[in-house]
Amino acid sequence: MISTIVWGTGNVGRLAIRAVDAHPGLELTAVLVQNPDKVGRDAGDLAGLGRDLGVAATDDVGAVLAARPGAVVYAASGEIRPDDALADINRAIRAGAVVVTPSLYALYDQLNAPPEMRDAVLDAAREGGGSLFVSGVDPGWGNDVLPLLVSGLGSTIDVIRCQEIFDYSTYDQEESVRYLVGMGQPMDYEPPMVAPTIPTMVWGGQIRLMARALGAELDEIRETLDRRALDTTVSTKTMGEFEAGTQGALRFEVQGIIGGEPRIVIEHVTRIHPSCAPDWPTPPDGDGAHRVVIEGVPRIEVTVEATDEGGNRAAGGNATAVGRLVSAIDWLVEAEPGLYDALDVPMRPAAGKLGRKNA
Repeated sequence: MISTIVWGTGNVGRLAIRAVDAHPGLELTAVLVQNPDKVGRDAGDLAGLGRDLGVAATDDVGAVLAARPGAVVYAASGEIRPDDALADINRAIRAGAVVVTPSLYALYDQLNAPPEMRDAVLDAAREGGGSLFVSGVDPGWGNDVLPLLVSGLGSTIDVIRCQEIFDYSTYDQEESVRYLVGMGQPMDYEPPMVAPTIPTMVWGGQIRLMARALGAELDEIRETLDRRALDTTVSTKTMGEFEAGTQGALRFEVQGIIGGEPRIVIEHVTRIHPSCAPDWPTPPDGDGAHRVVIEGVPRIEVTVEATDEGGNRAAGGNATAVGRLVSAIDWLVEAEPGLYDALDVPMRPAAGKLGRKNA
């Protein structure tokens, strides 16, 4: 059994606790929290399992890492604190742990990461013997291993398109939805998530990963953006009202240009209500989906819908990201210390999990 800790218990961390507990080769030995109100609470309670796991949450990072865990699922946010997140992760690597995390966008495509970040991780791996794998869902498996796998079914390929299509009123992060994404803001408001160069910073690594795997040479990466206003005021179950005339839908693309044409495309279609921009792509049903479209011969389309926590699609997406990361831990433990990406770490069958129920 690989001694595993979960660092952070938010939307991703609580799912990580469940995934580690369910994995036949992992043992949850500690949970790290920052909120003092969570210290001392059982991990099963924090994860919403409805039963205790016998592991009390702590904020003592030093003591947890001094126990030399085999693995760390780092689920603390890195979006607005990337330097702090990197420092935490390198501390765990120096303690000899393999670390898996969705928290550092710049390291999804580790070969093209900023040299100072990459060198810091590699130095930590040499010193402590740990490793790092950074991935998620989108960015993550939805625009690296899934489209690449599906592309192998084609004879000729013109365009690979990866789509995330979601109703953001299902997200449990109202501040991010209103201010980072800009839902409900005036149309002259500039949402930080789609400010120039930001989409490329977040998703450009996925474009480069796919191009590398396909043996294609990128000319450049481009961004497109479209926004729509709500025609009428709408009311949502989770976030209240969004007024007519404010942003109700957002659509952007990060395009890998090859031979002058967009050949590898990551597209997001985001709404706060299904009535806005009905002419844009929609999920087959429910609140959202991830879709891969291979334009070529034959034309191939694959849609993935995941649910968790009472049918929530956003939680389902997070759960698949956690599944990808947690399932990589035993592979990373056997691999040489270092820095890995989605092209290095295989997606494998869920060995030992079929029909298995948690105690």
